[in-house]
Amino acid sequence: MASTRIVTLDLNFQRRLHAIASYLIRSGDAVVLIESGPGSTLSALEAGLAKEGLSPRDVTHVLLTHIHLDHAGAAGWLARQGAKIYVHPIGAPHMLNPEKLIASATRIYGDKMQMLWGEFLPVPGNRLVIPNDAEAIVIGNLEFIPLNTPGHAEHHFSYLFEDVIFSGDVGGVRIPGYQYLRVPMPPPELHIERWHESITHIRGQKAARIAPTHFGIFDDIEWHLREVEKGLDSASRWLEEVMPAAPAVEELRQSFTDWMMKEGERIGLDADTVKVYELANPPGMSADGLLRYWKKVKNAG
Repeated sequence: MASTRIVTLDLNFQRRLHAIASYLIRSGDAVVLIESGPGSTLSALEAGLAKEGLSPRDVTHVLLTHIHLDHAGAAGWLARQGAKIYVHPIGAPHMLNPEKLIASATRIYGDKMQMLWGEFLPVPGNRLVIPNDAEAIVIGNLEFIPLNTPGHAEHHFSYLFEDVIFSGDVGGVRIPGYQYLRVPMPPPELHIERWHESITHIRGQKAARIAPTHFGIFDDIEWHLREVEKGLDSASRWLEEVMPAAPAVEELRQSFTDWMMKEGERIGLDADTVKVYELANPPGMSADGLLRYWKKVKNAG
C-alpha cells in the first residue's frame, strides 16, 4: 500500500530554514498537523498551508509532541480556528491555562519572549483532546499511535503513523545536510535514564523513518537512534568529568557550549548550520538541564 503523503512545513523560525517543522497530513476532509510551532511563526505556517491550497481554518486536528513553546505555542490560536488539539495528559493543564508555562519561559527569555515565541493562547476545553498512551487516534482513514516517551520532558508523546515516528525532541535535533545529531536537554524534566528507555520503546515500533521536529524526515532510523543514545552517554560522561569541581552555572554553560562548538567544528558545520542548531537547541539550556538533572536525579538523597 502506498504511503500517505507527508508535507514538511518549514516554519522559518527567526528567518532560518530547517529550525522548526510542522508536518502536514491530509486524507479526505481531515487536515492534520504534527506540531503547531510557536505563535511567532504563524505567518510561515499560513504560507506553507497556502502552498497546499489550505488556510488555518481548514486544519482539523493538531497533534502536539509536548508543550514547549517551539512545539505548541500556536496551538491555542489554531484551536480558535476550529482545530482539535491533542496533547499528553501531563501537558494538558498547561494548554488550558498557560500562565505558569509563560511565566517560567519569561524568566529565561525576558524581553525576547515576544520576538522568539509570539502569543501563546490557551486552548479552550472543548477543543482539547487528551489521548492515552498507545491508544490509537483515528482521524478519518488516518491512524496515529501516541507513545509515552519521557526523558526530554515528562509530557512527551511520539507518534507512530504508518512507517514514520514523529519524535518531537526525544529523537534529537538533526539539521538536513549533515550526518550529525544533537540531543536537546533543557530543564526542568531532563531524565537520561528515562530517555534511554524511550529510545528503546521507539526502536521496538519497527518504524522505517523518523521525523524530529528539528528537522525533517530521515530513513536511517537505526543510525539516528544510536546517535541519540551516544549523545546521552556523552553528556553523562561530560557531567561526571566537570561536576566534581562544582563549577558555577555560568562556567558550566560556557564549558558545555565550547564542547558543542568543538563537535560542530569536527563535523565541519558551516556558520549558518551552527546558528540553526543553536536556535533549535541552545547549548546553555542543555547545560542548565544537565545541572538540574545532576542535582535532582543523580545526586538525589
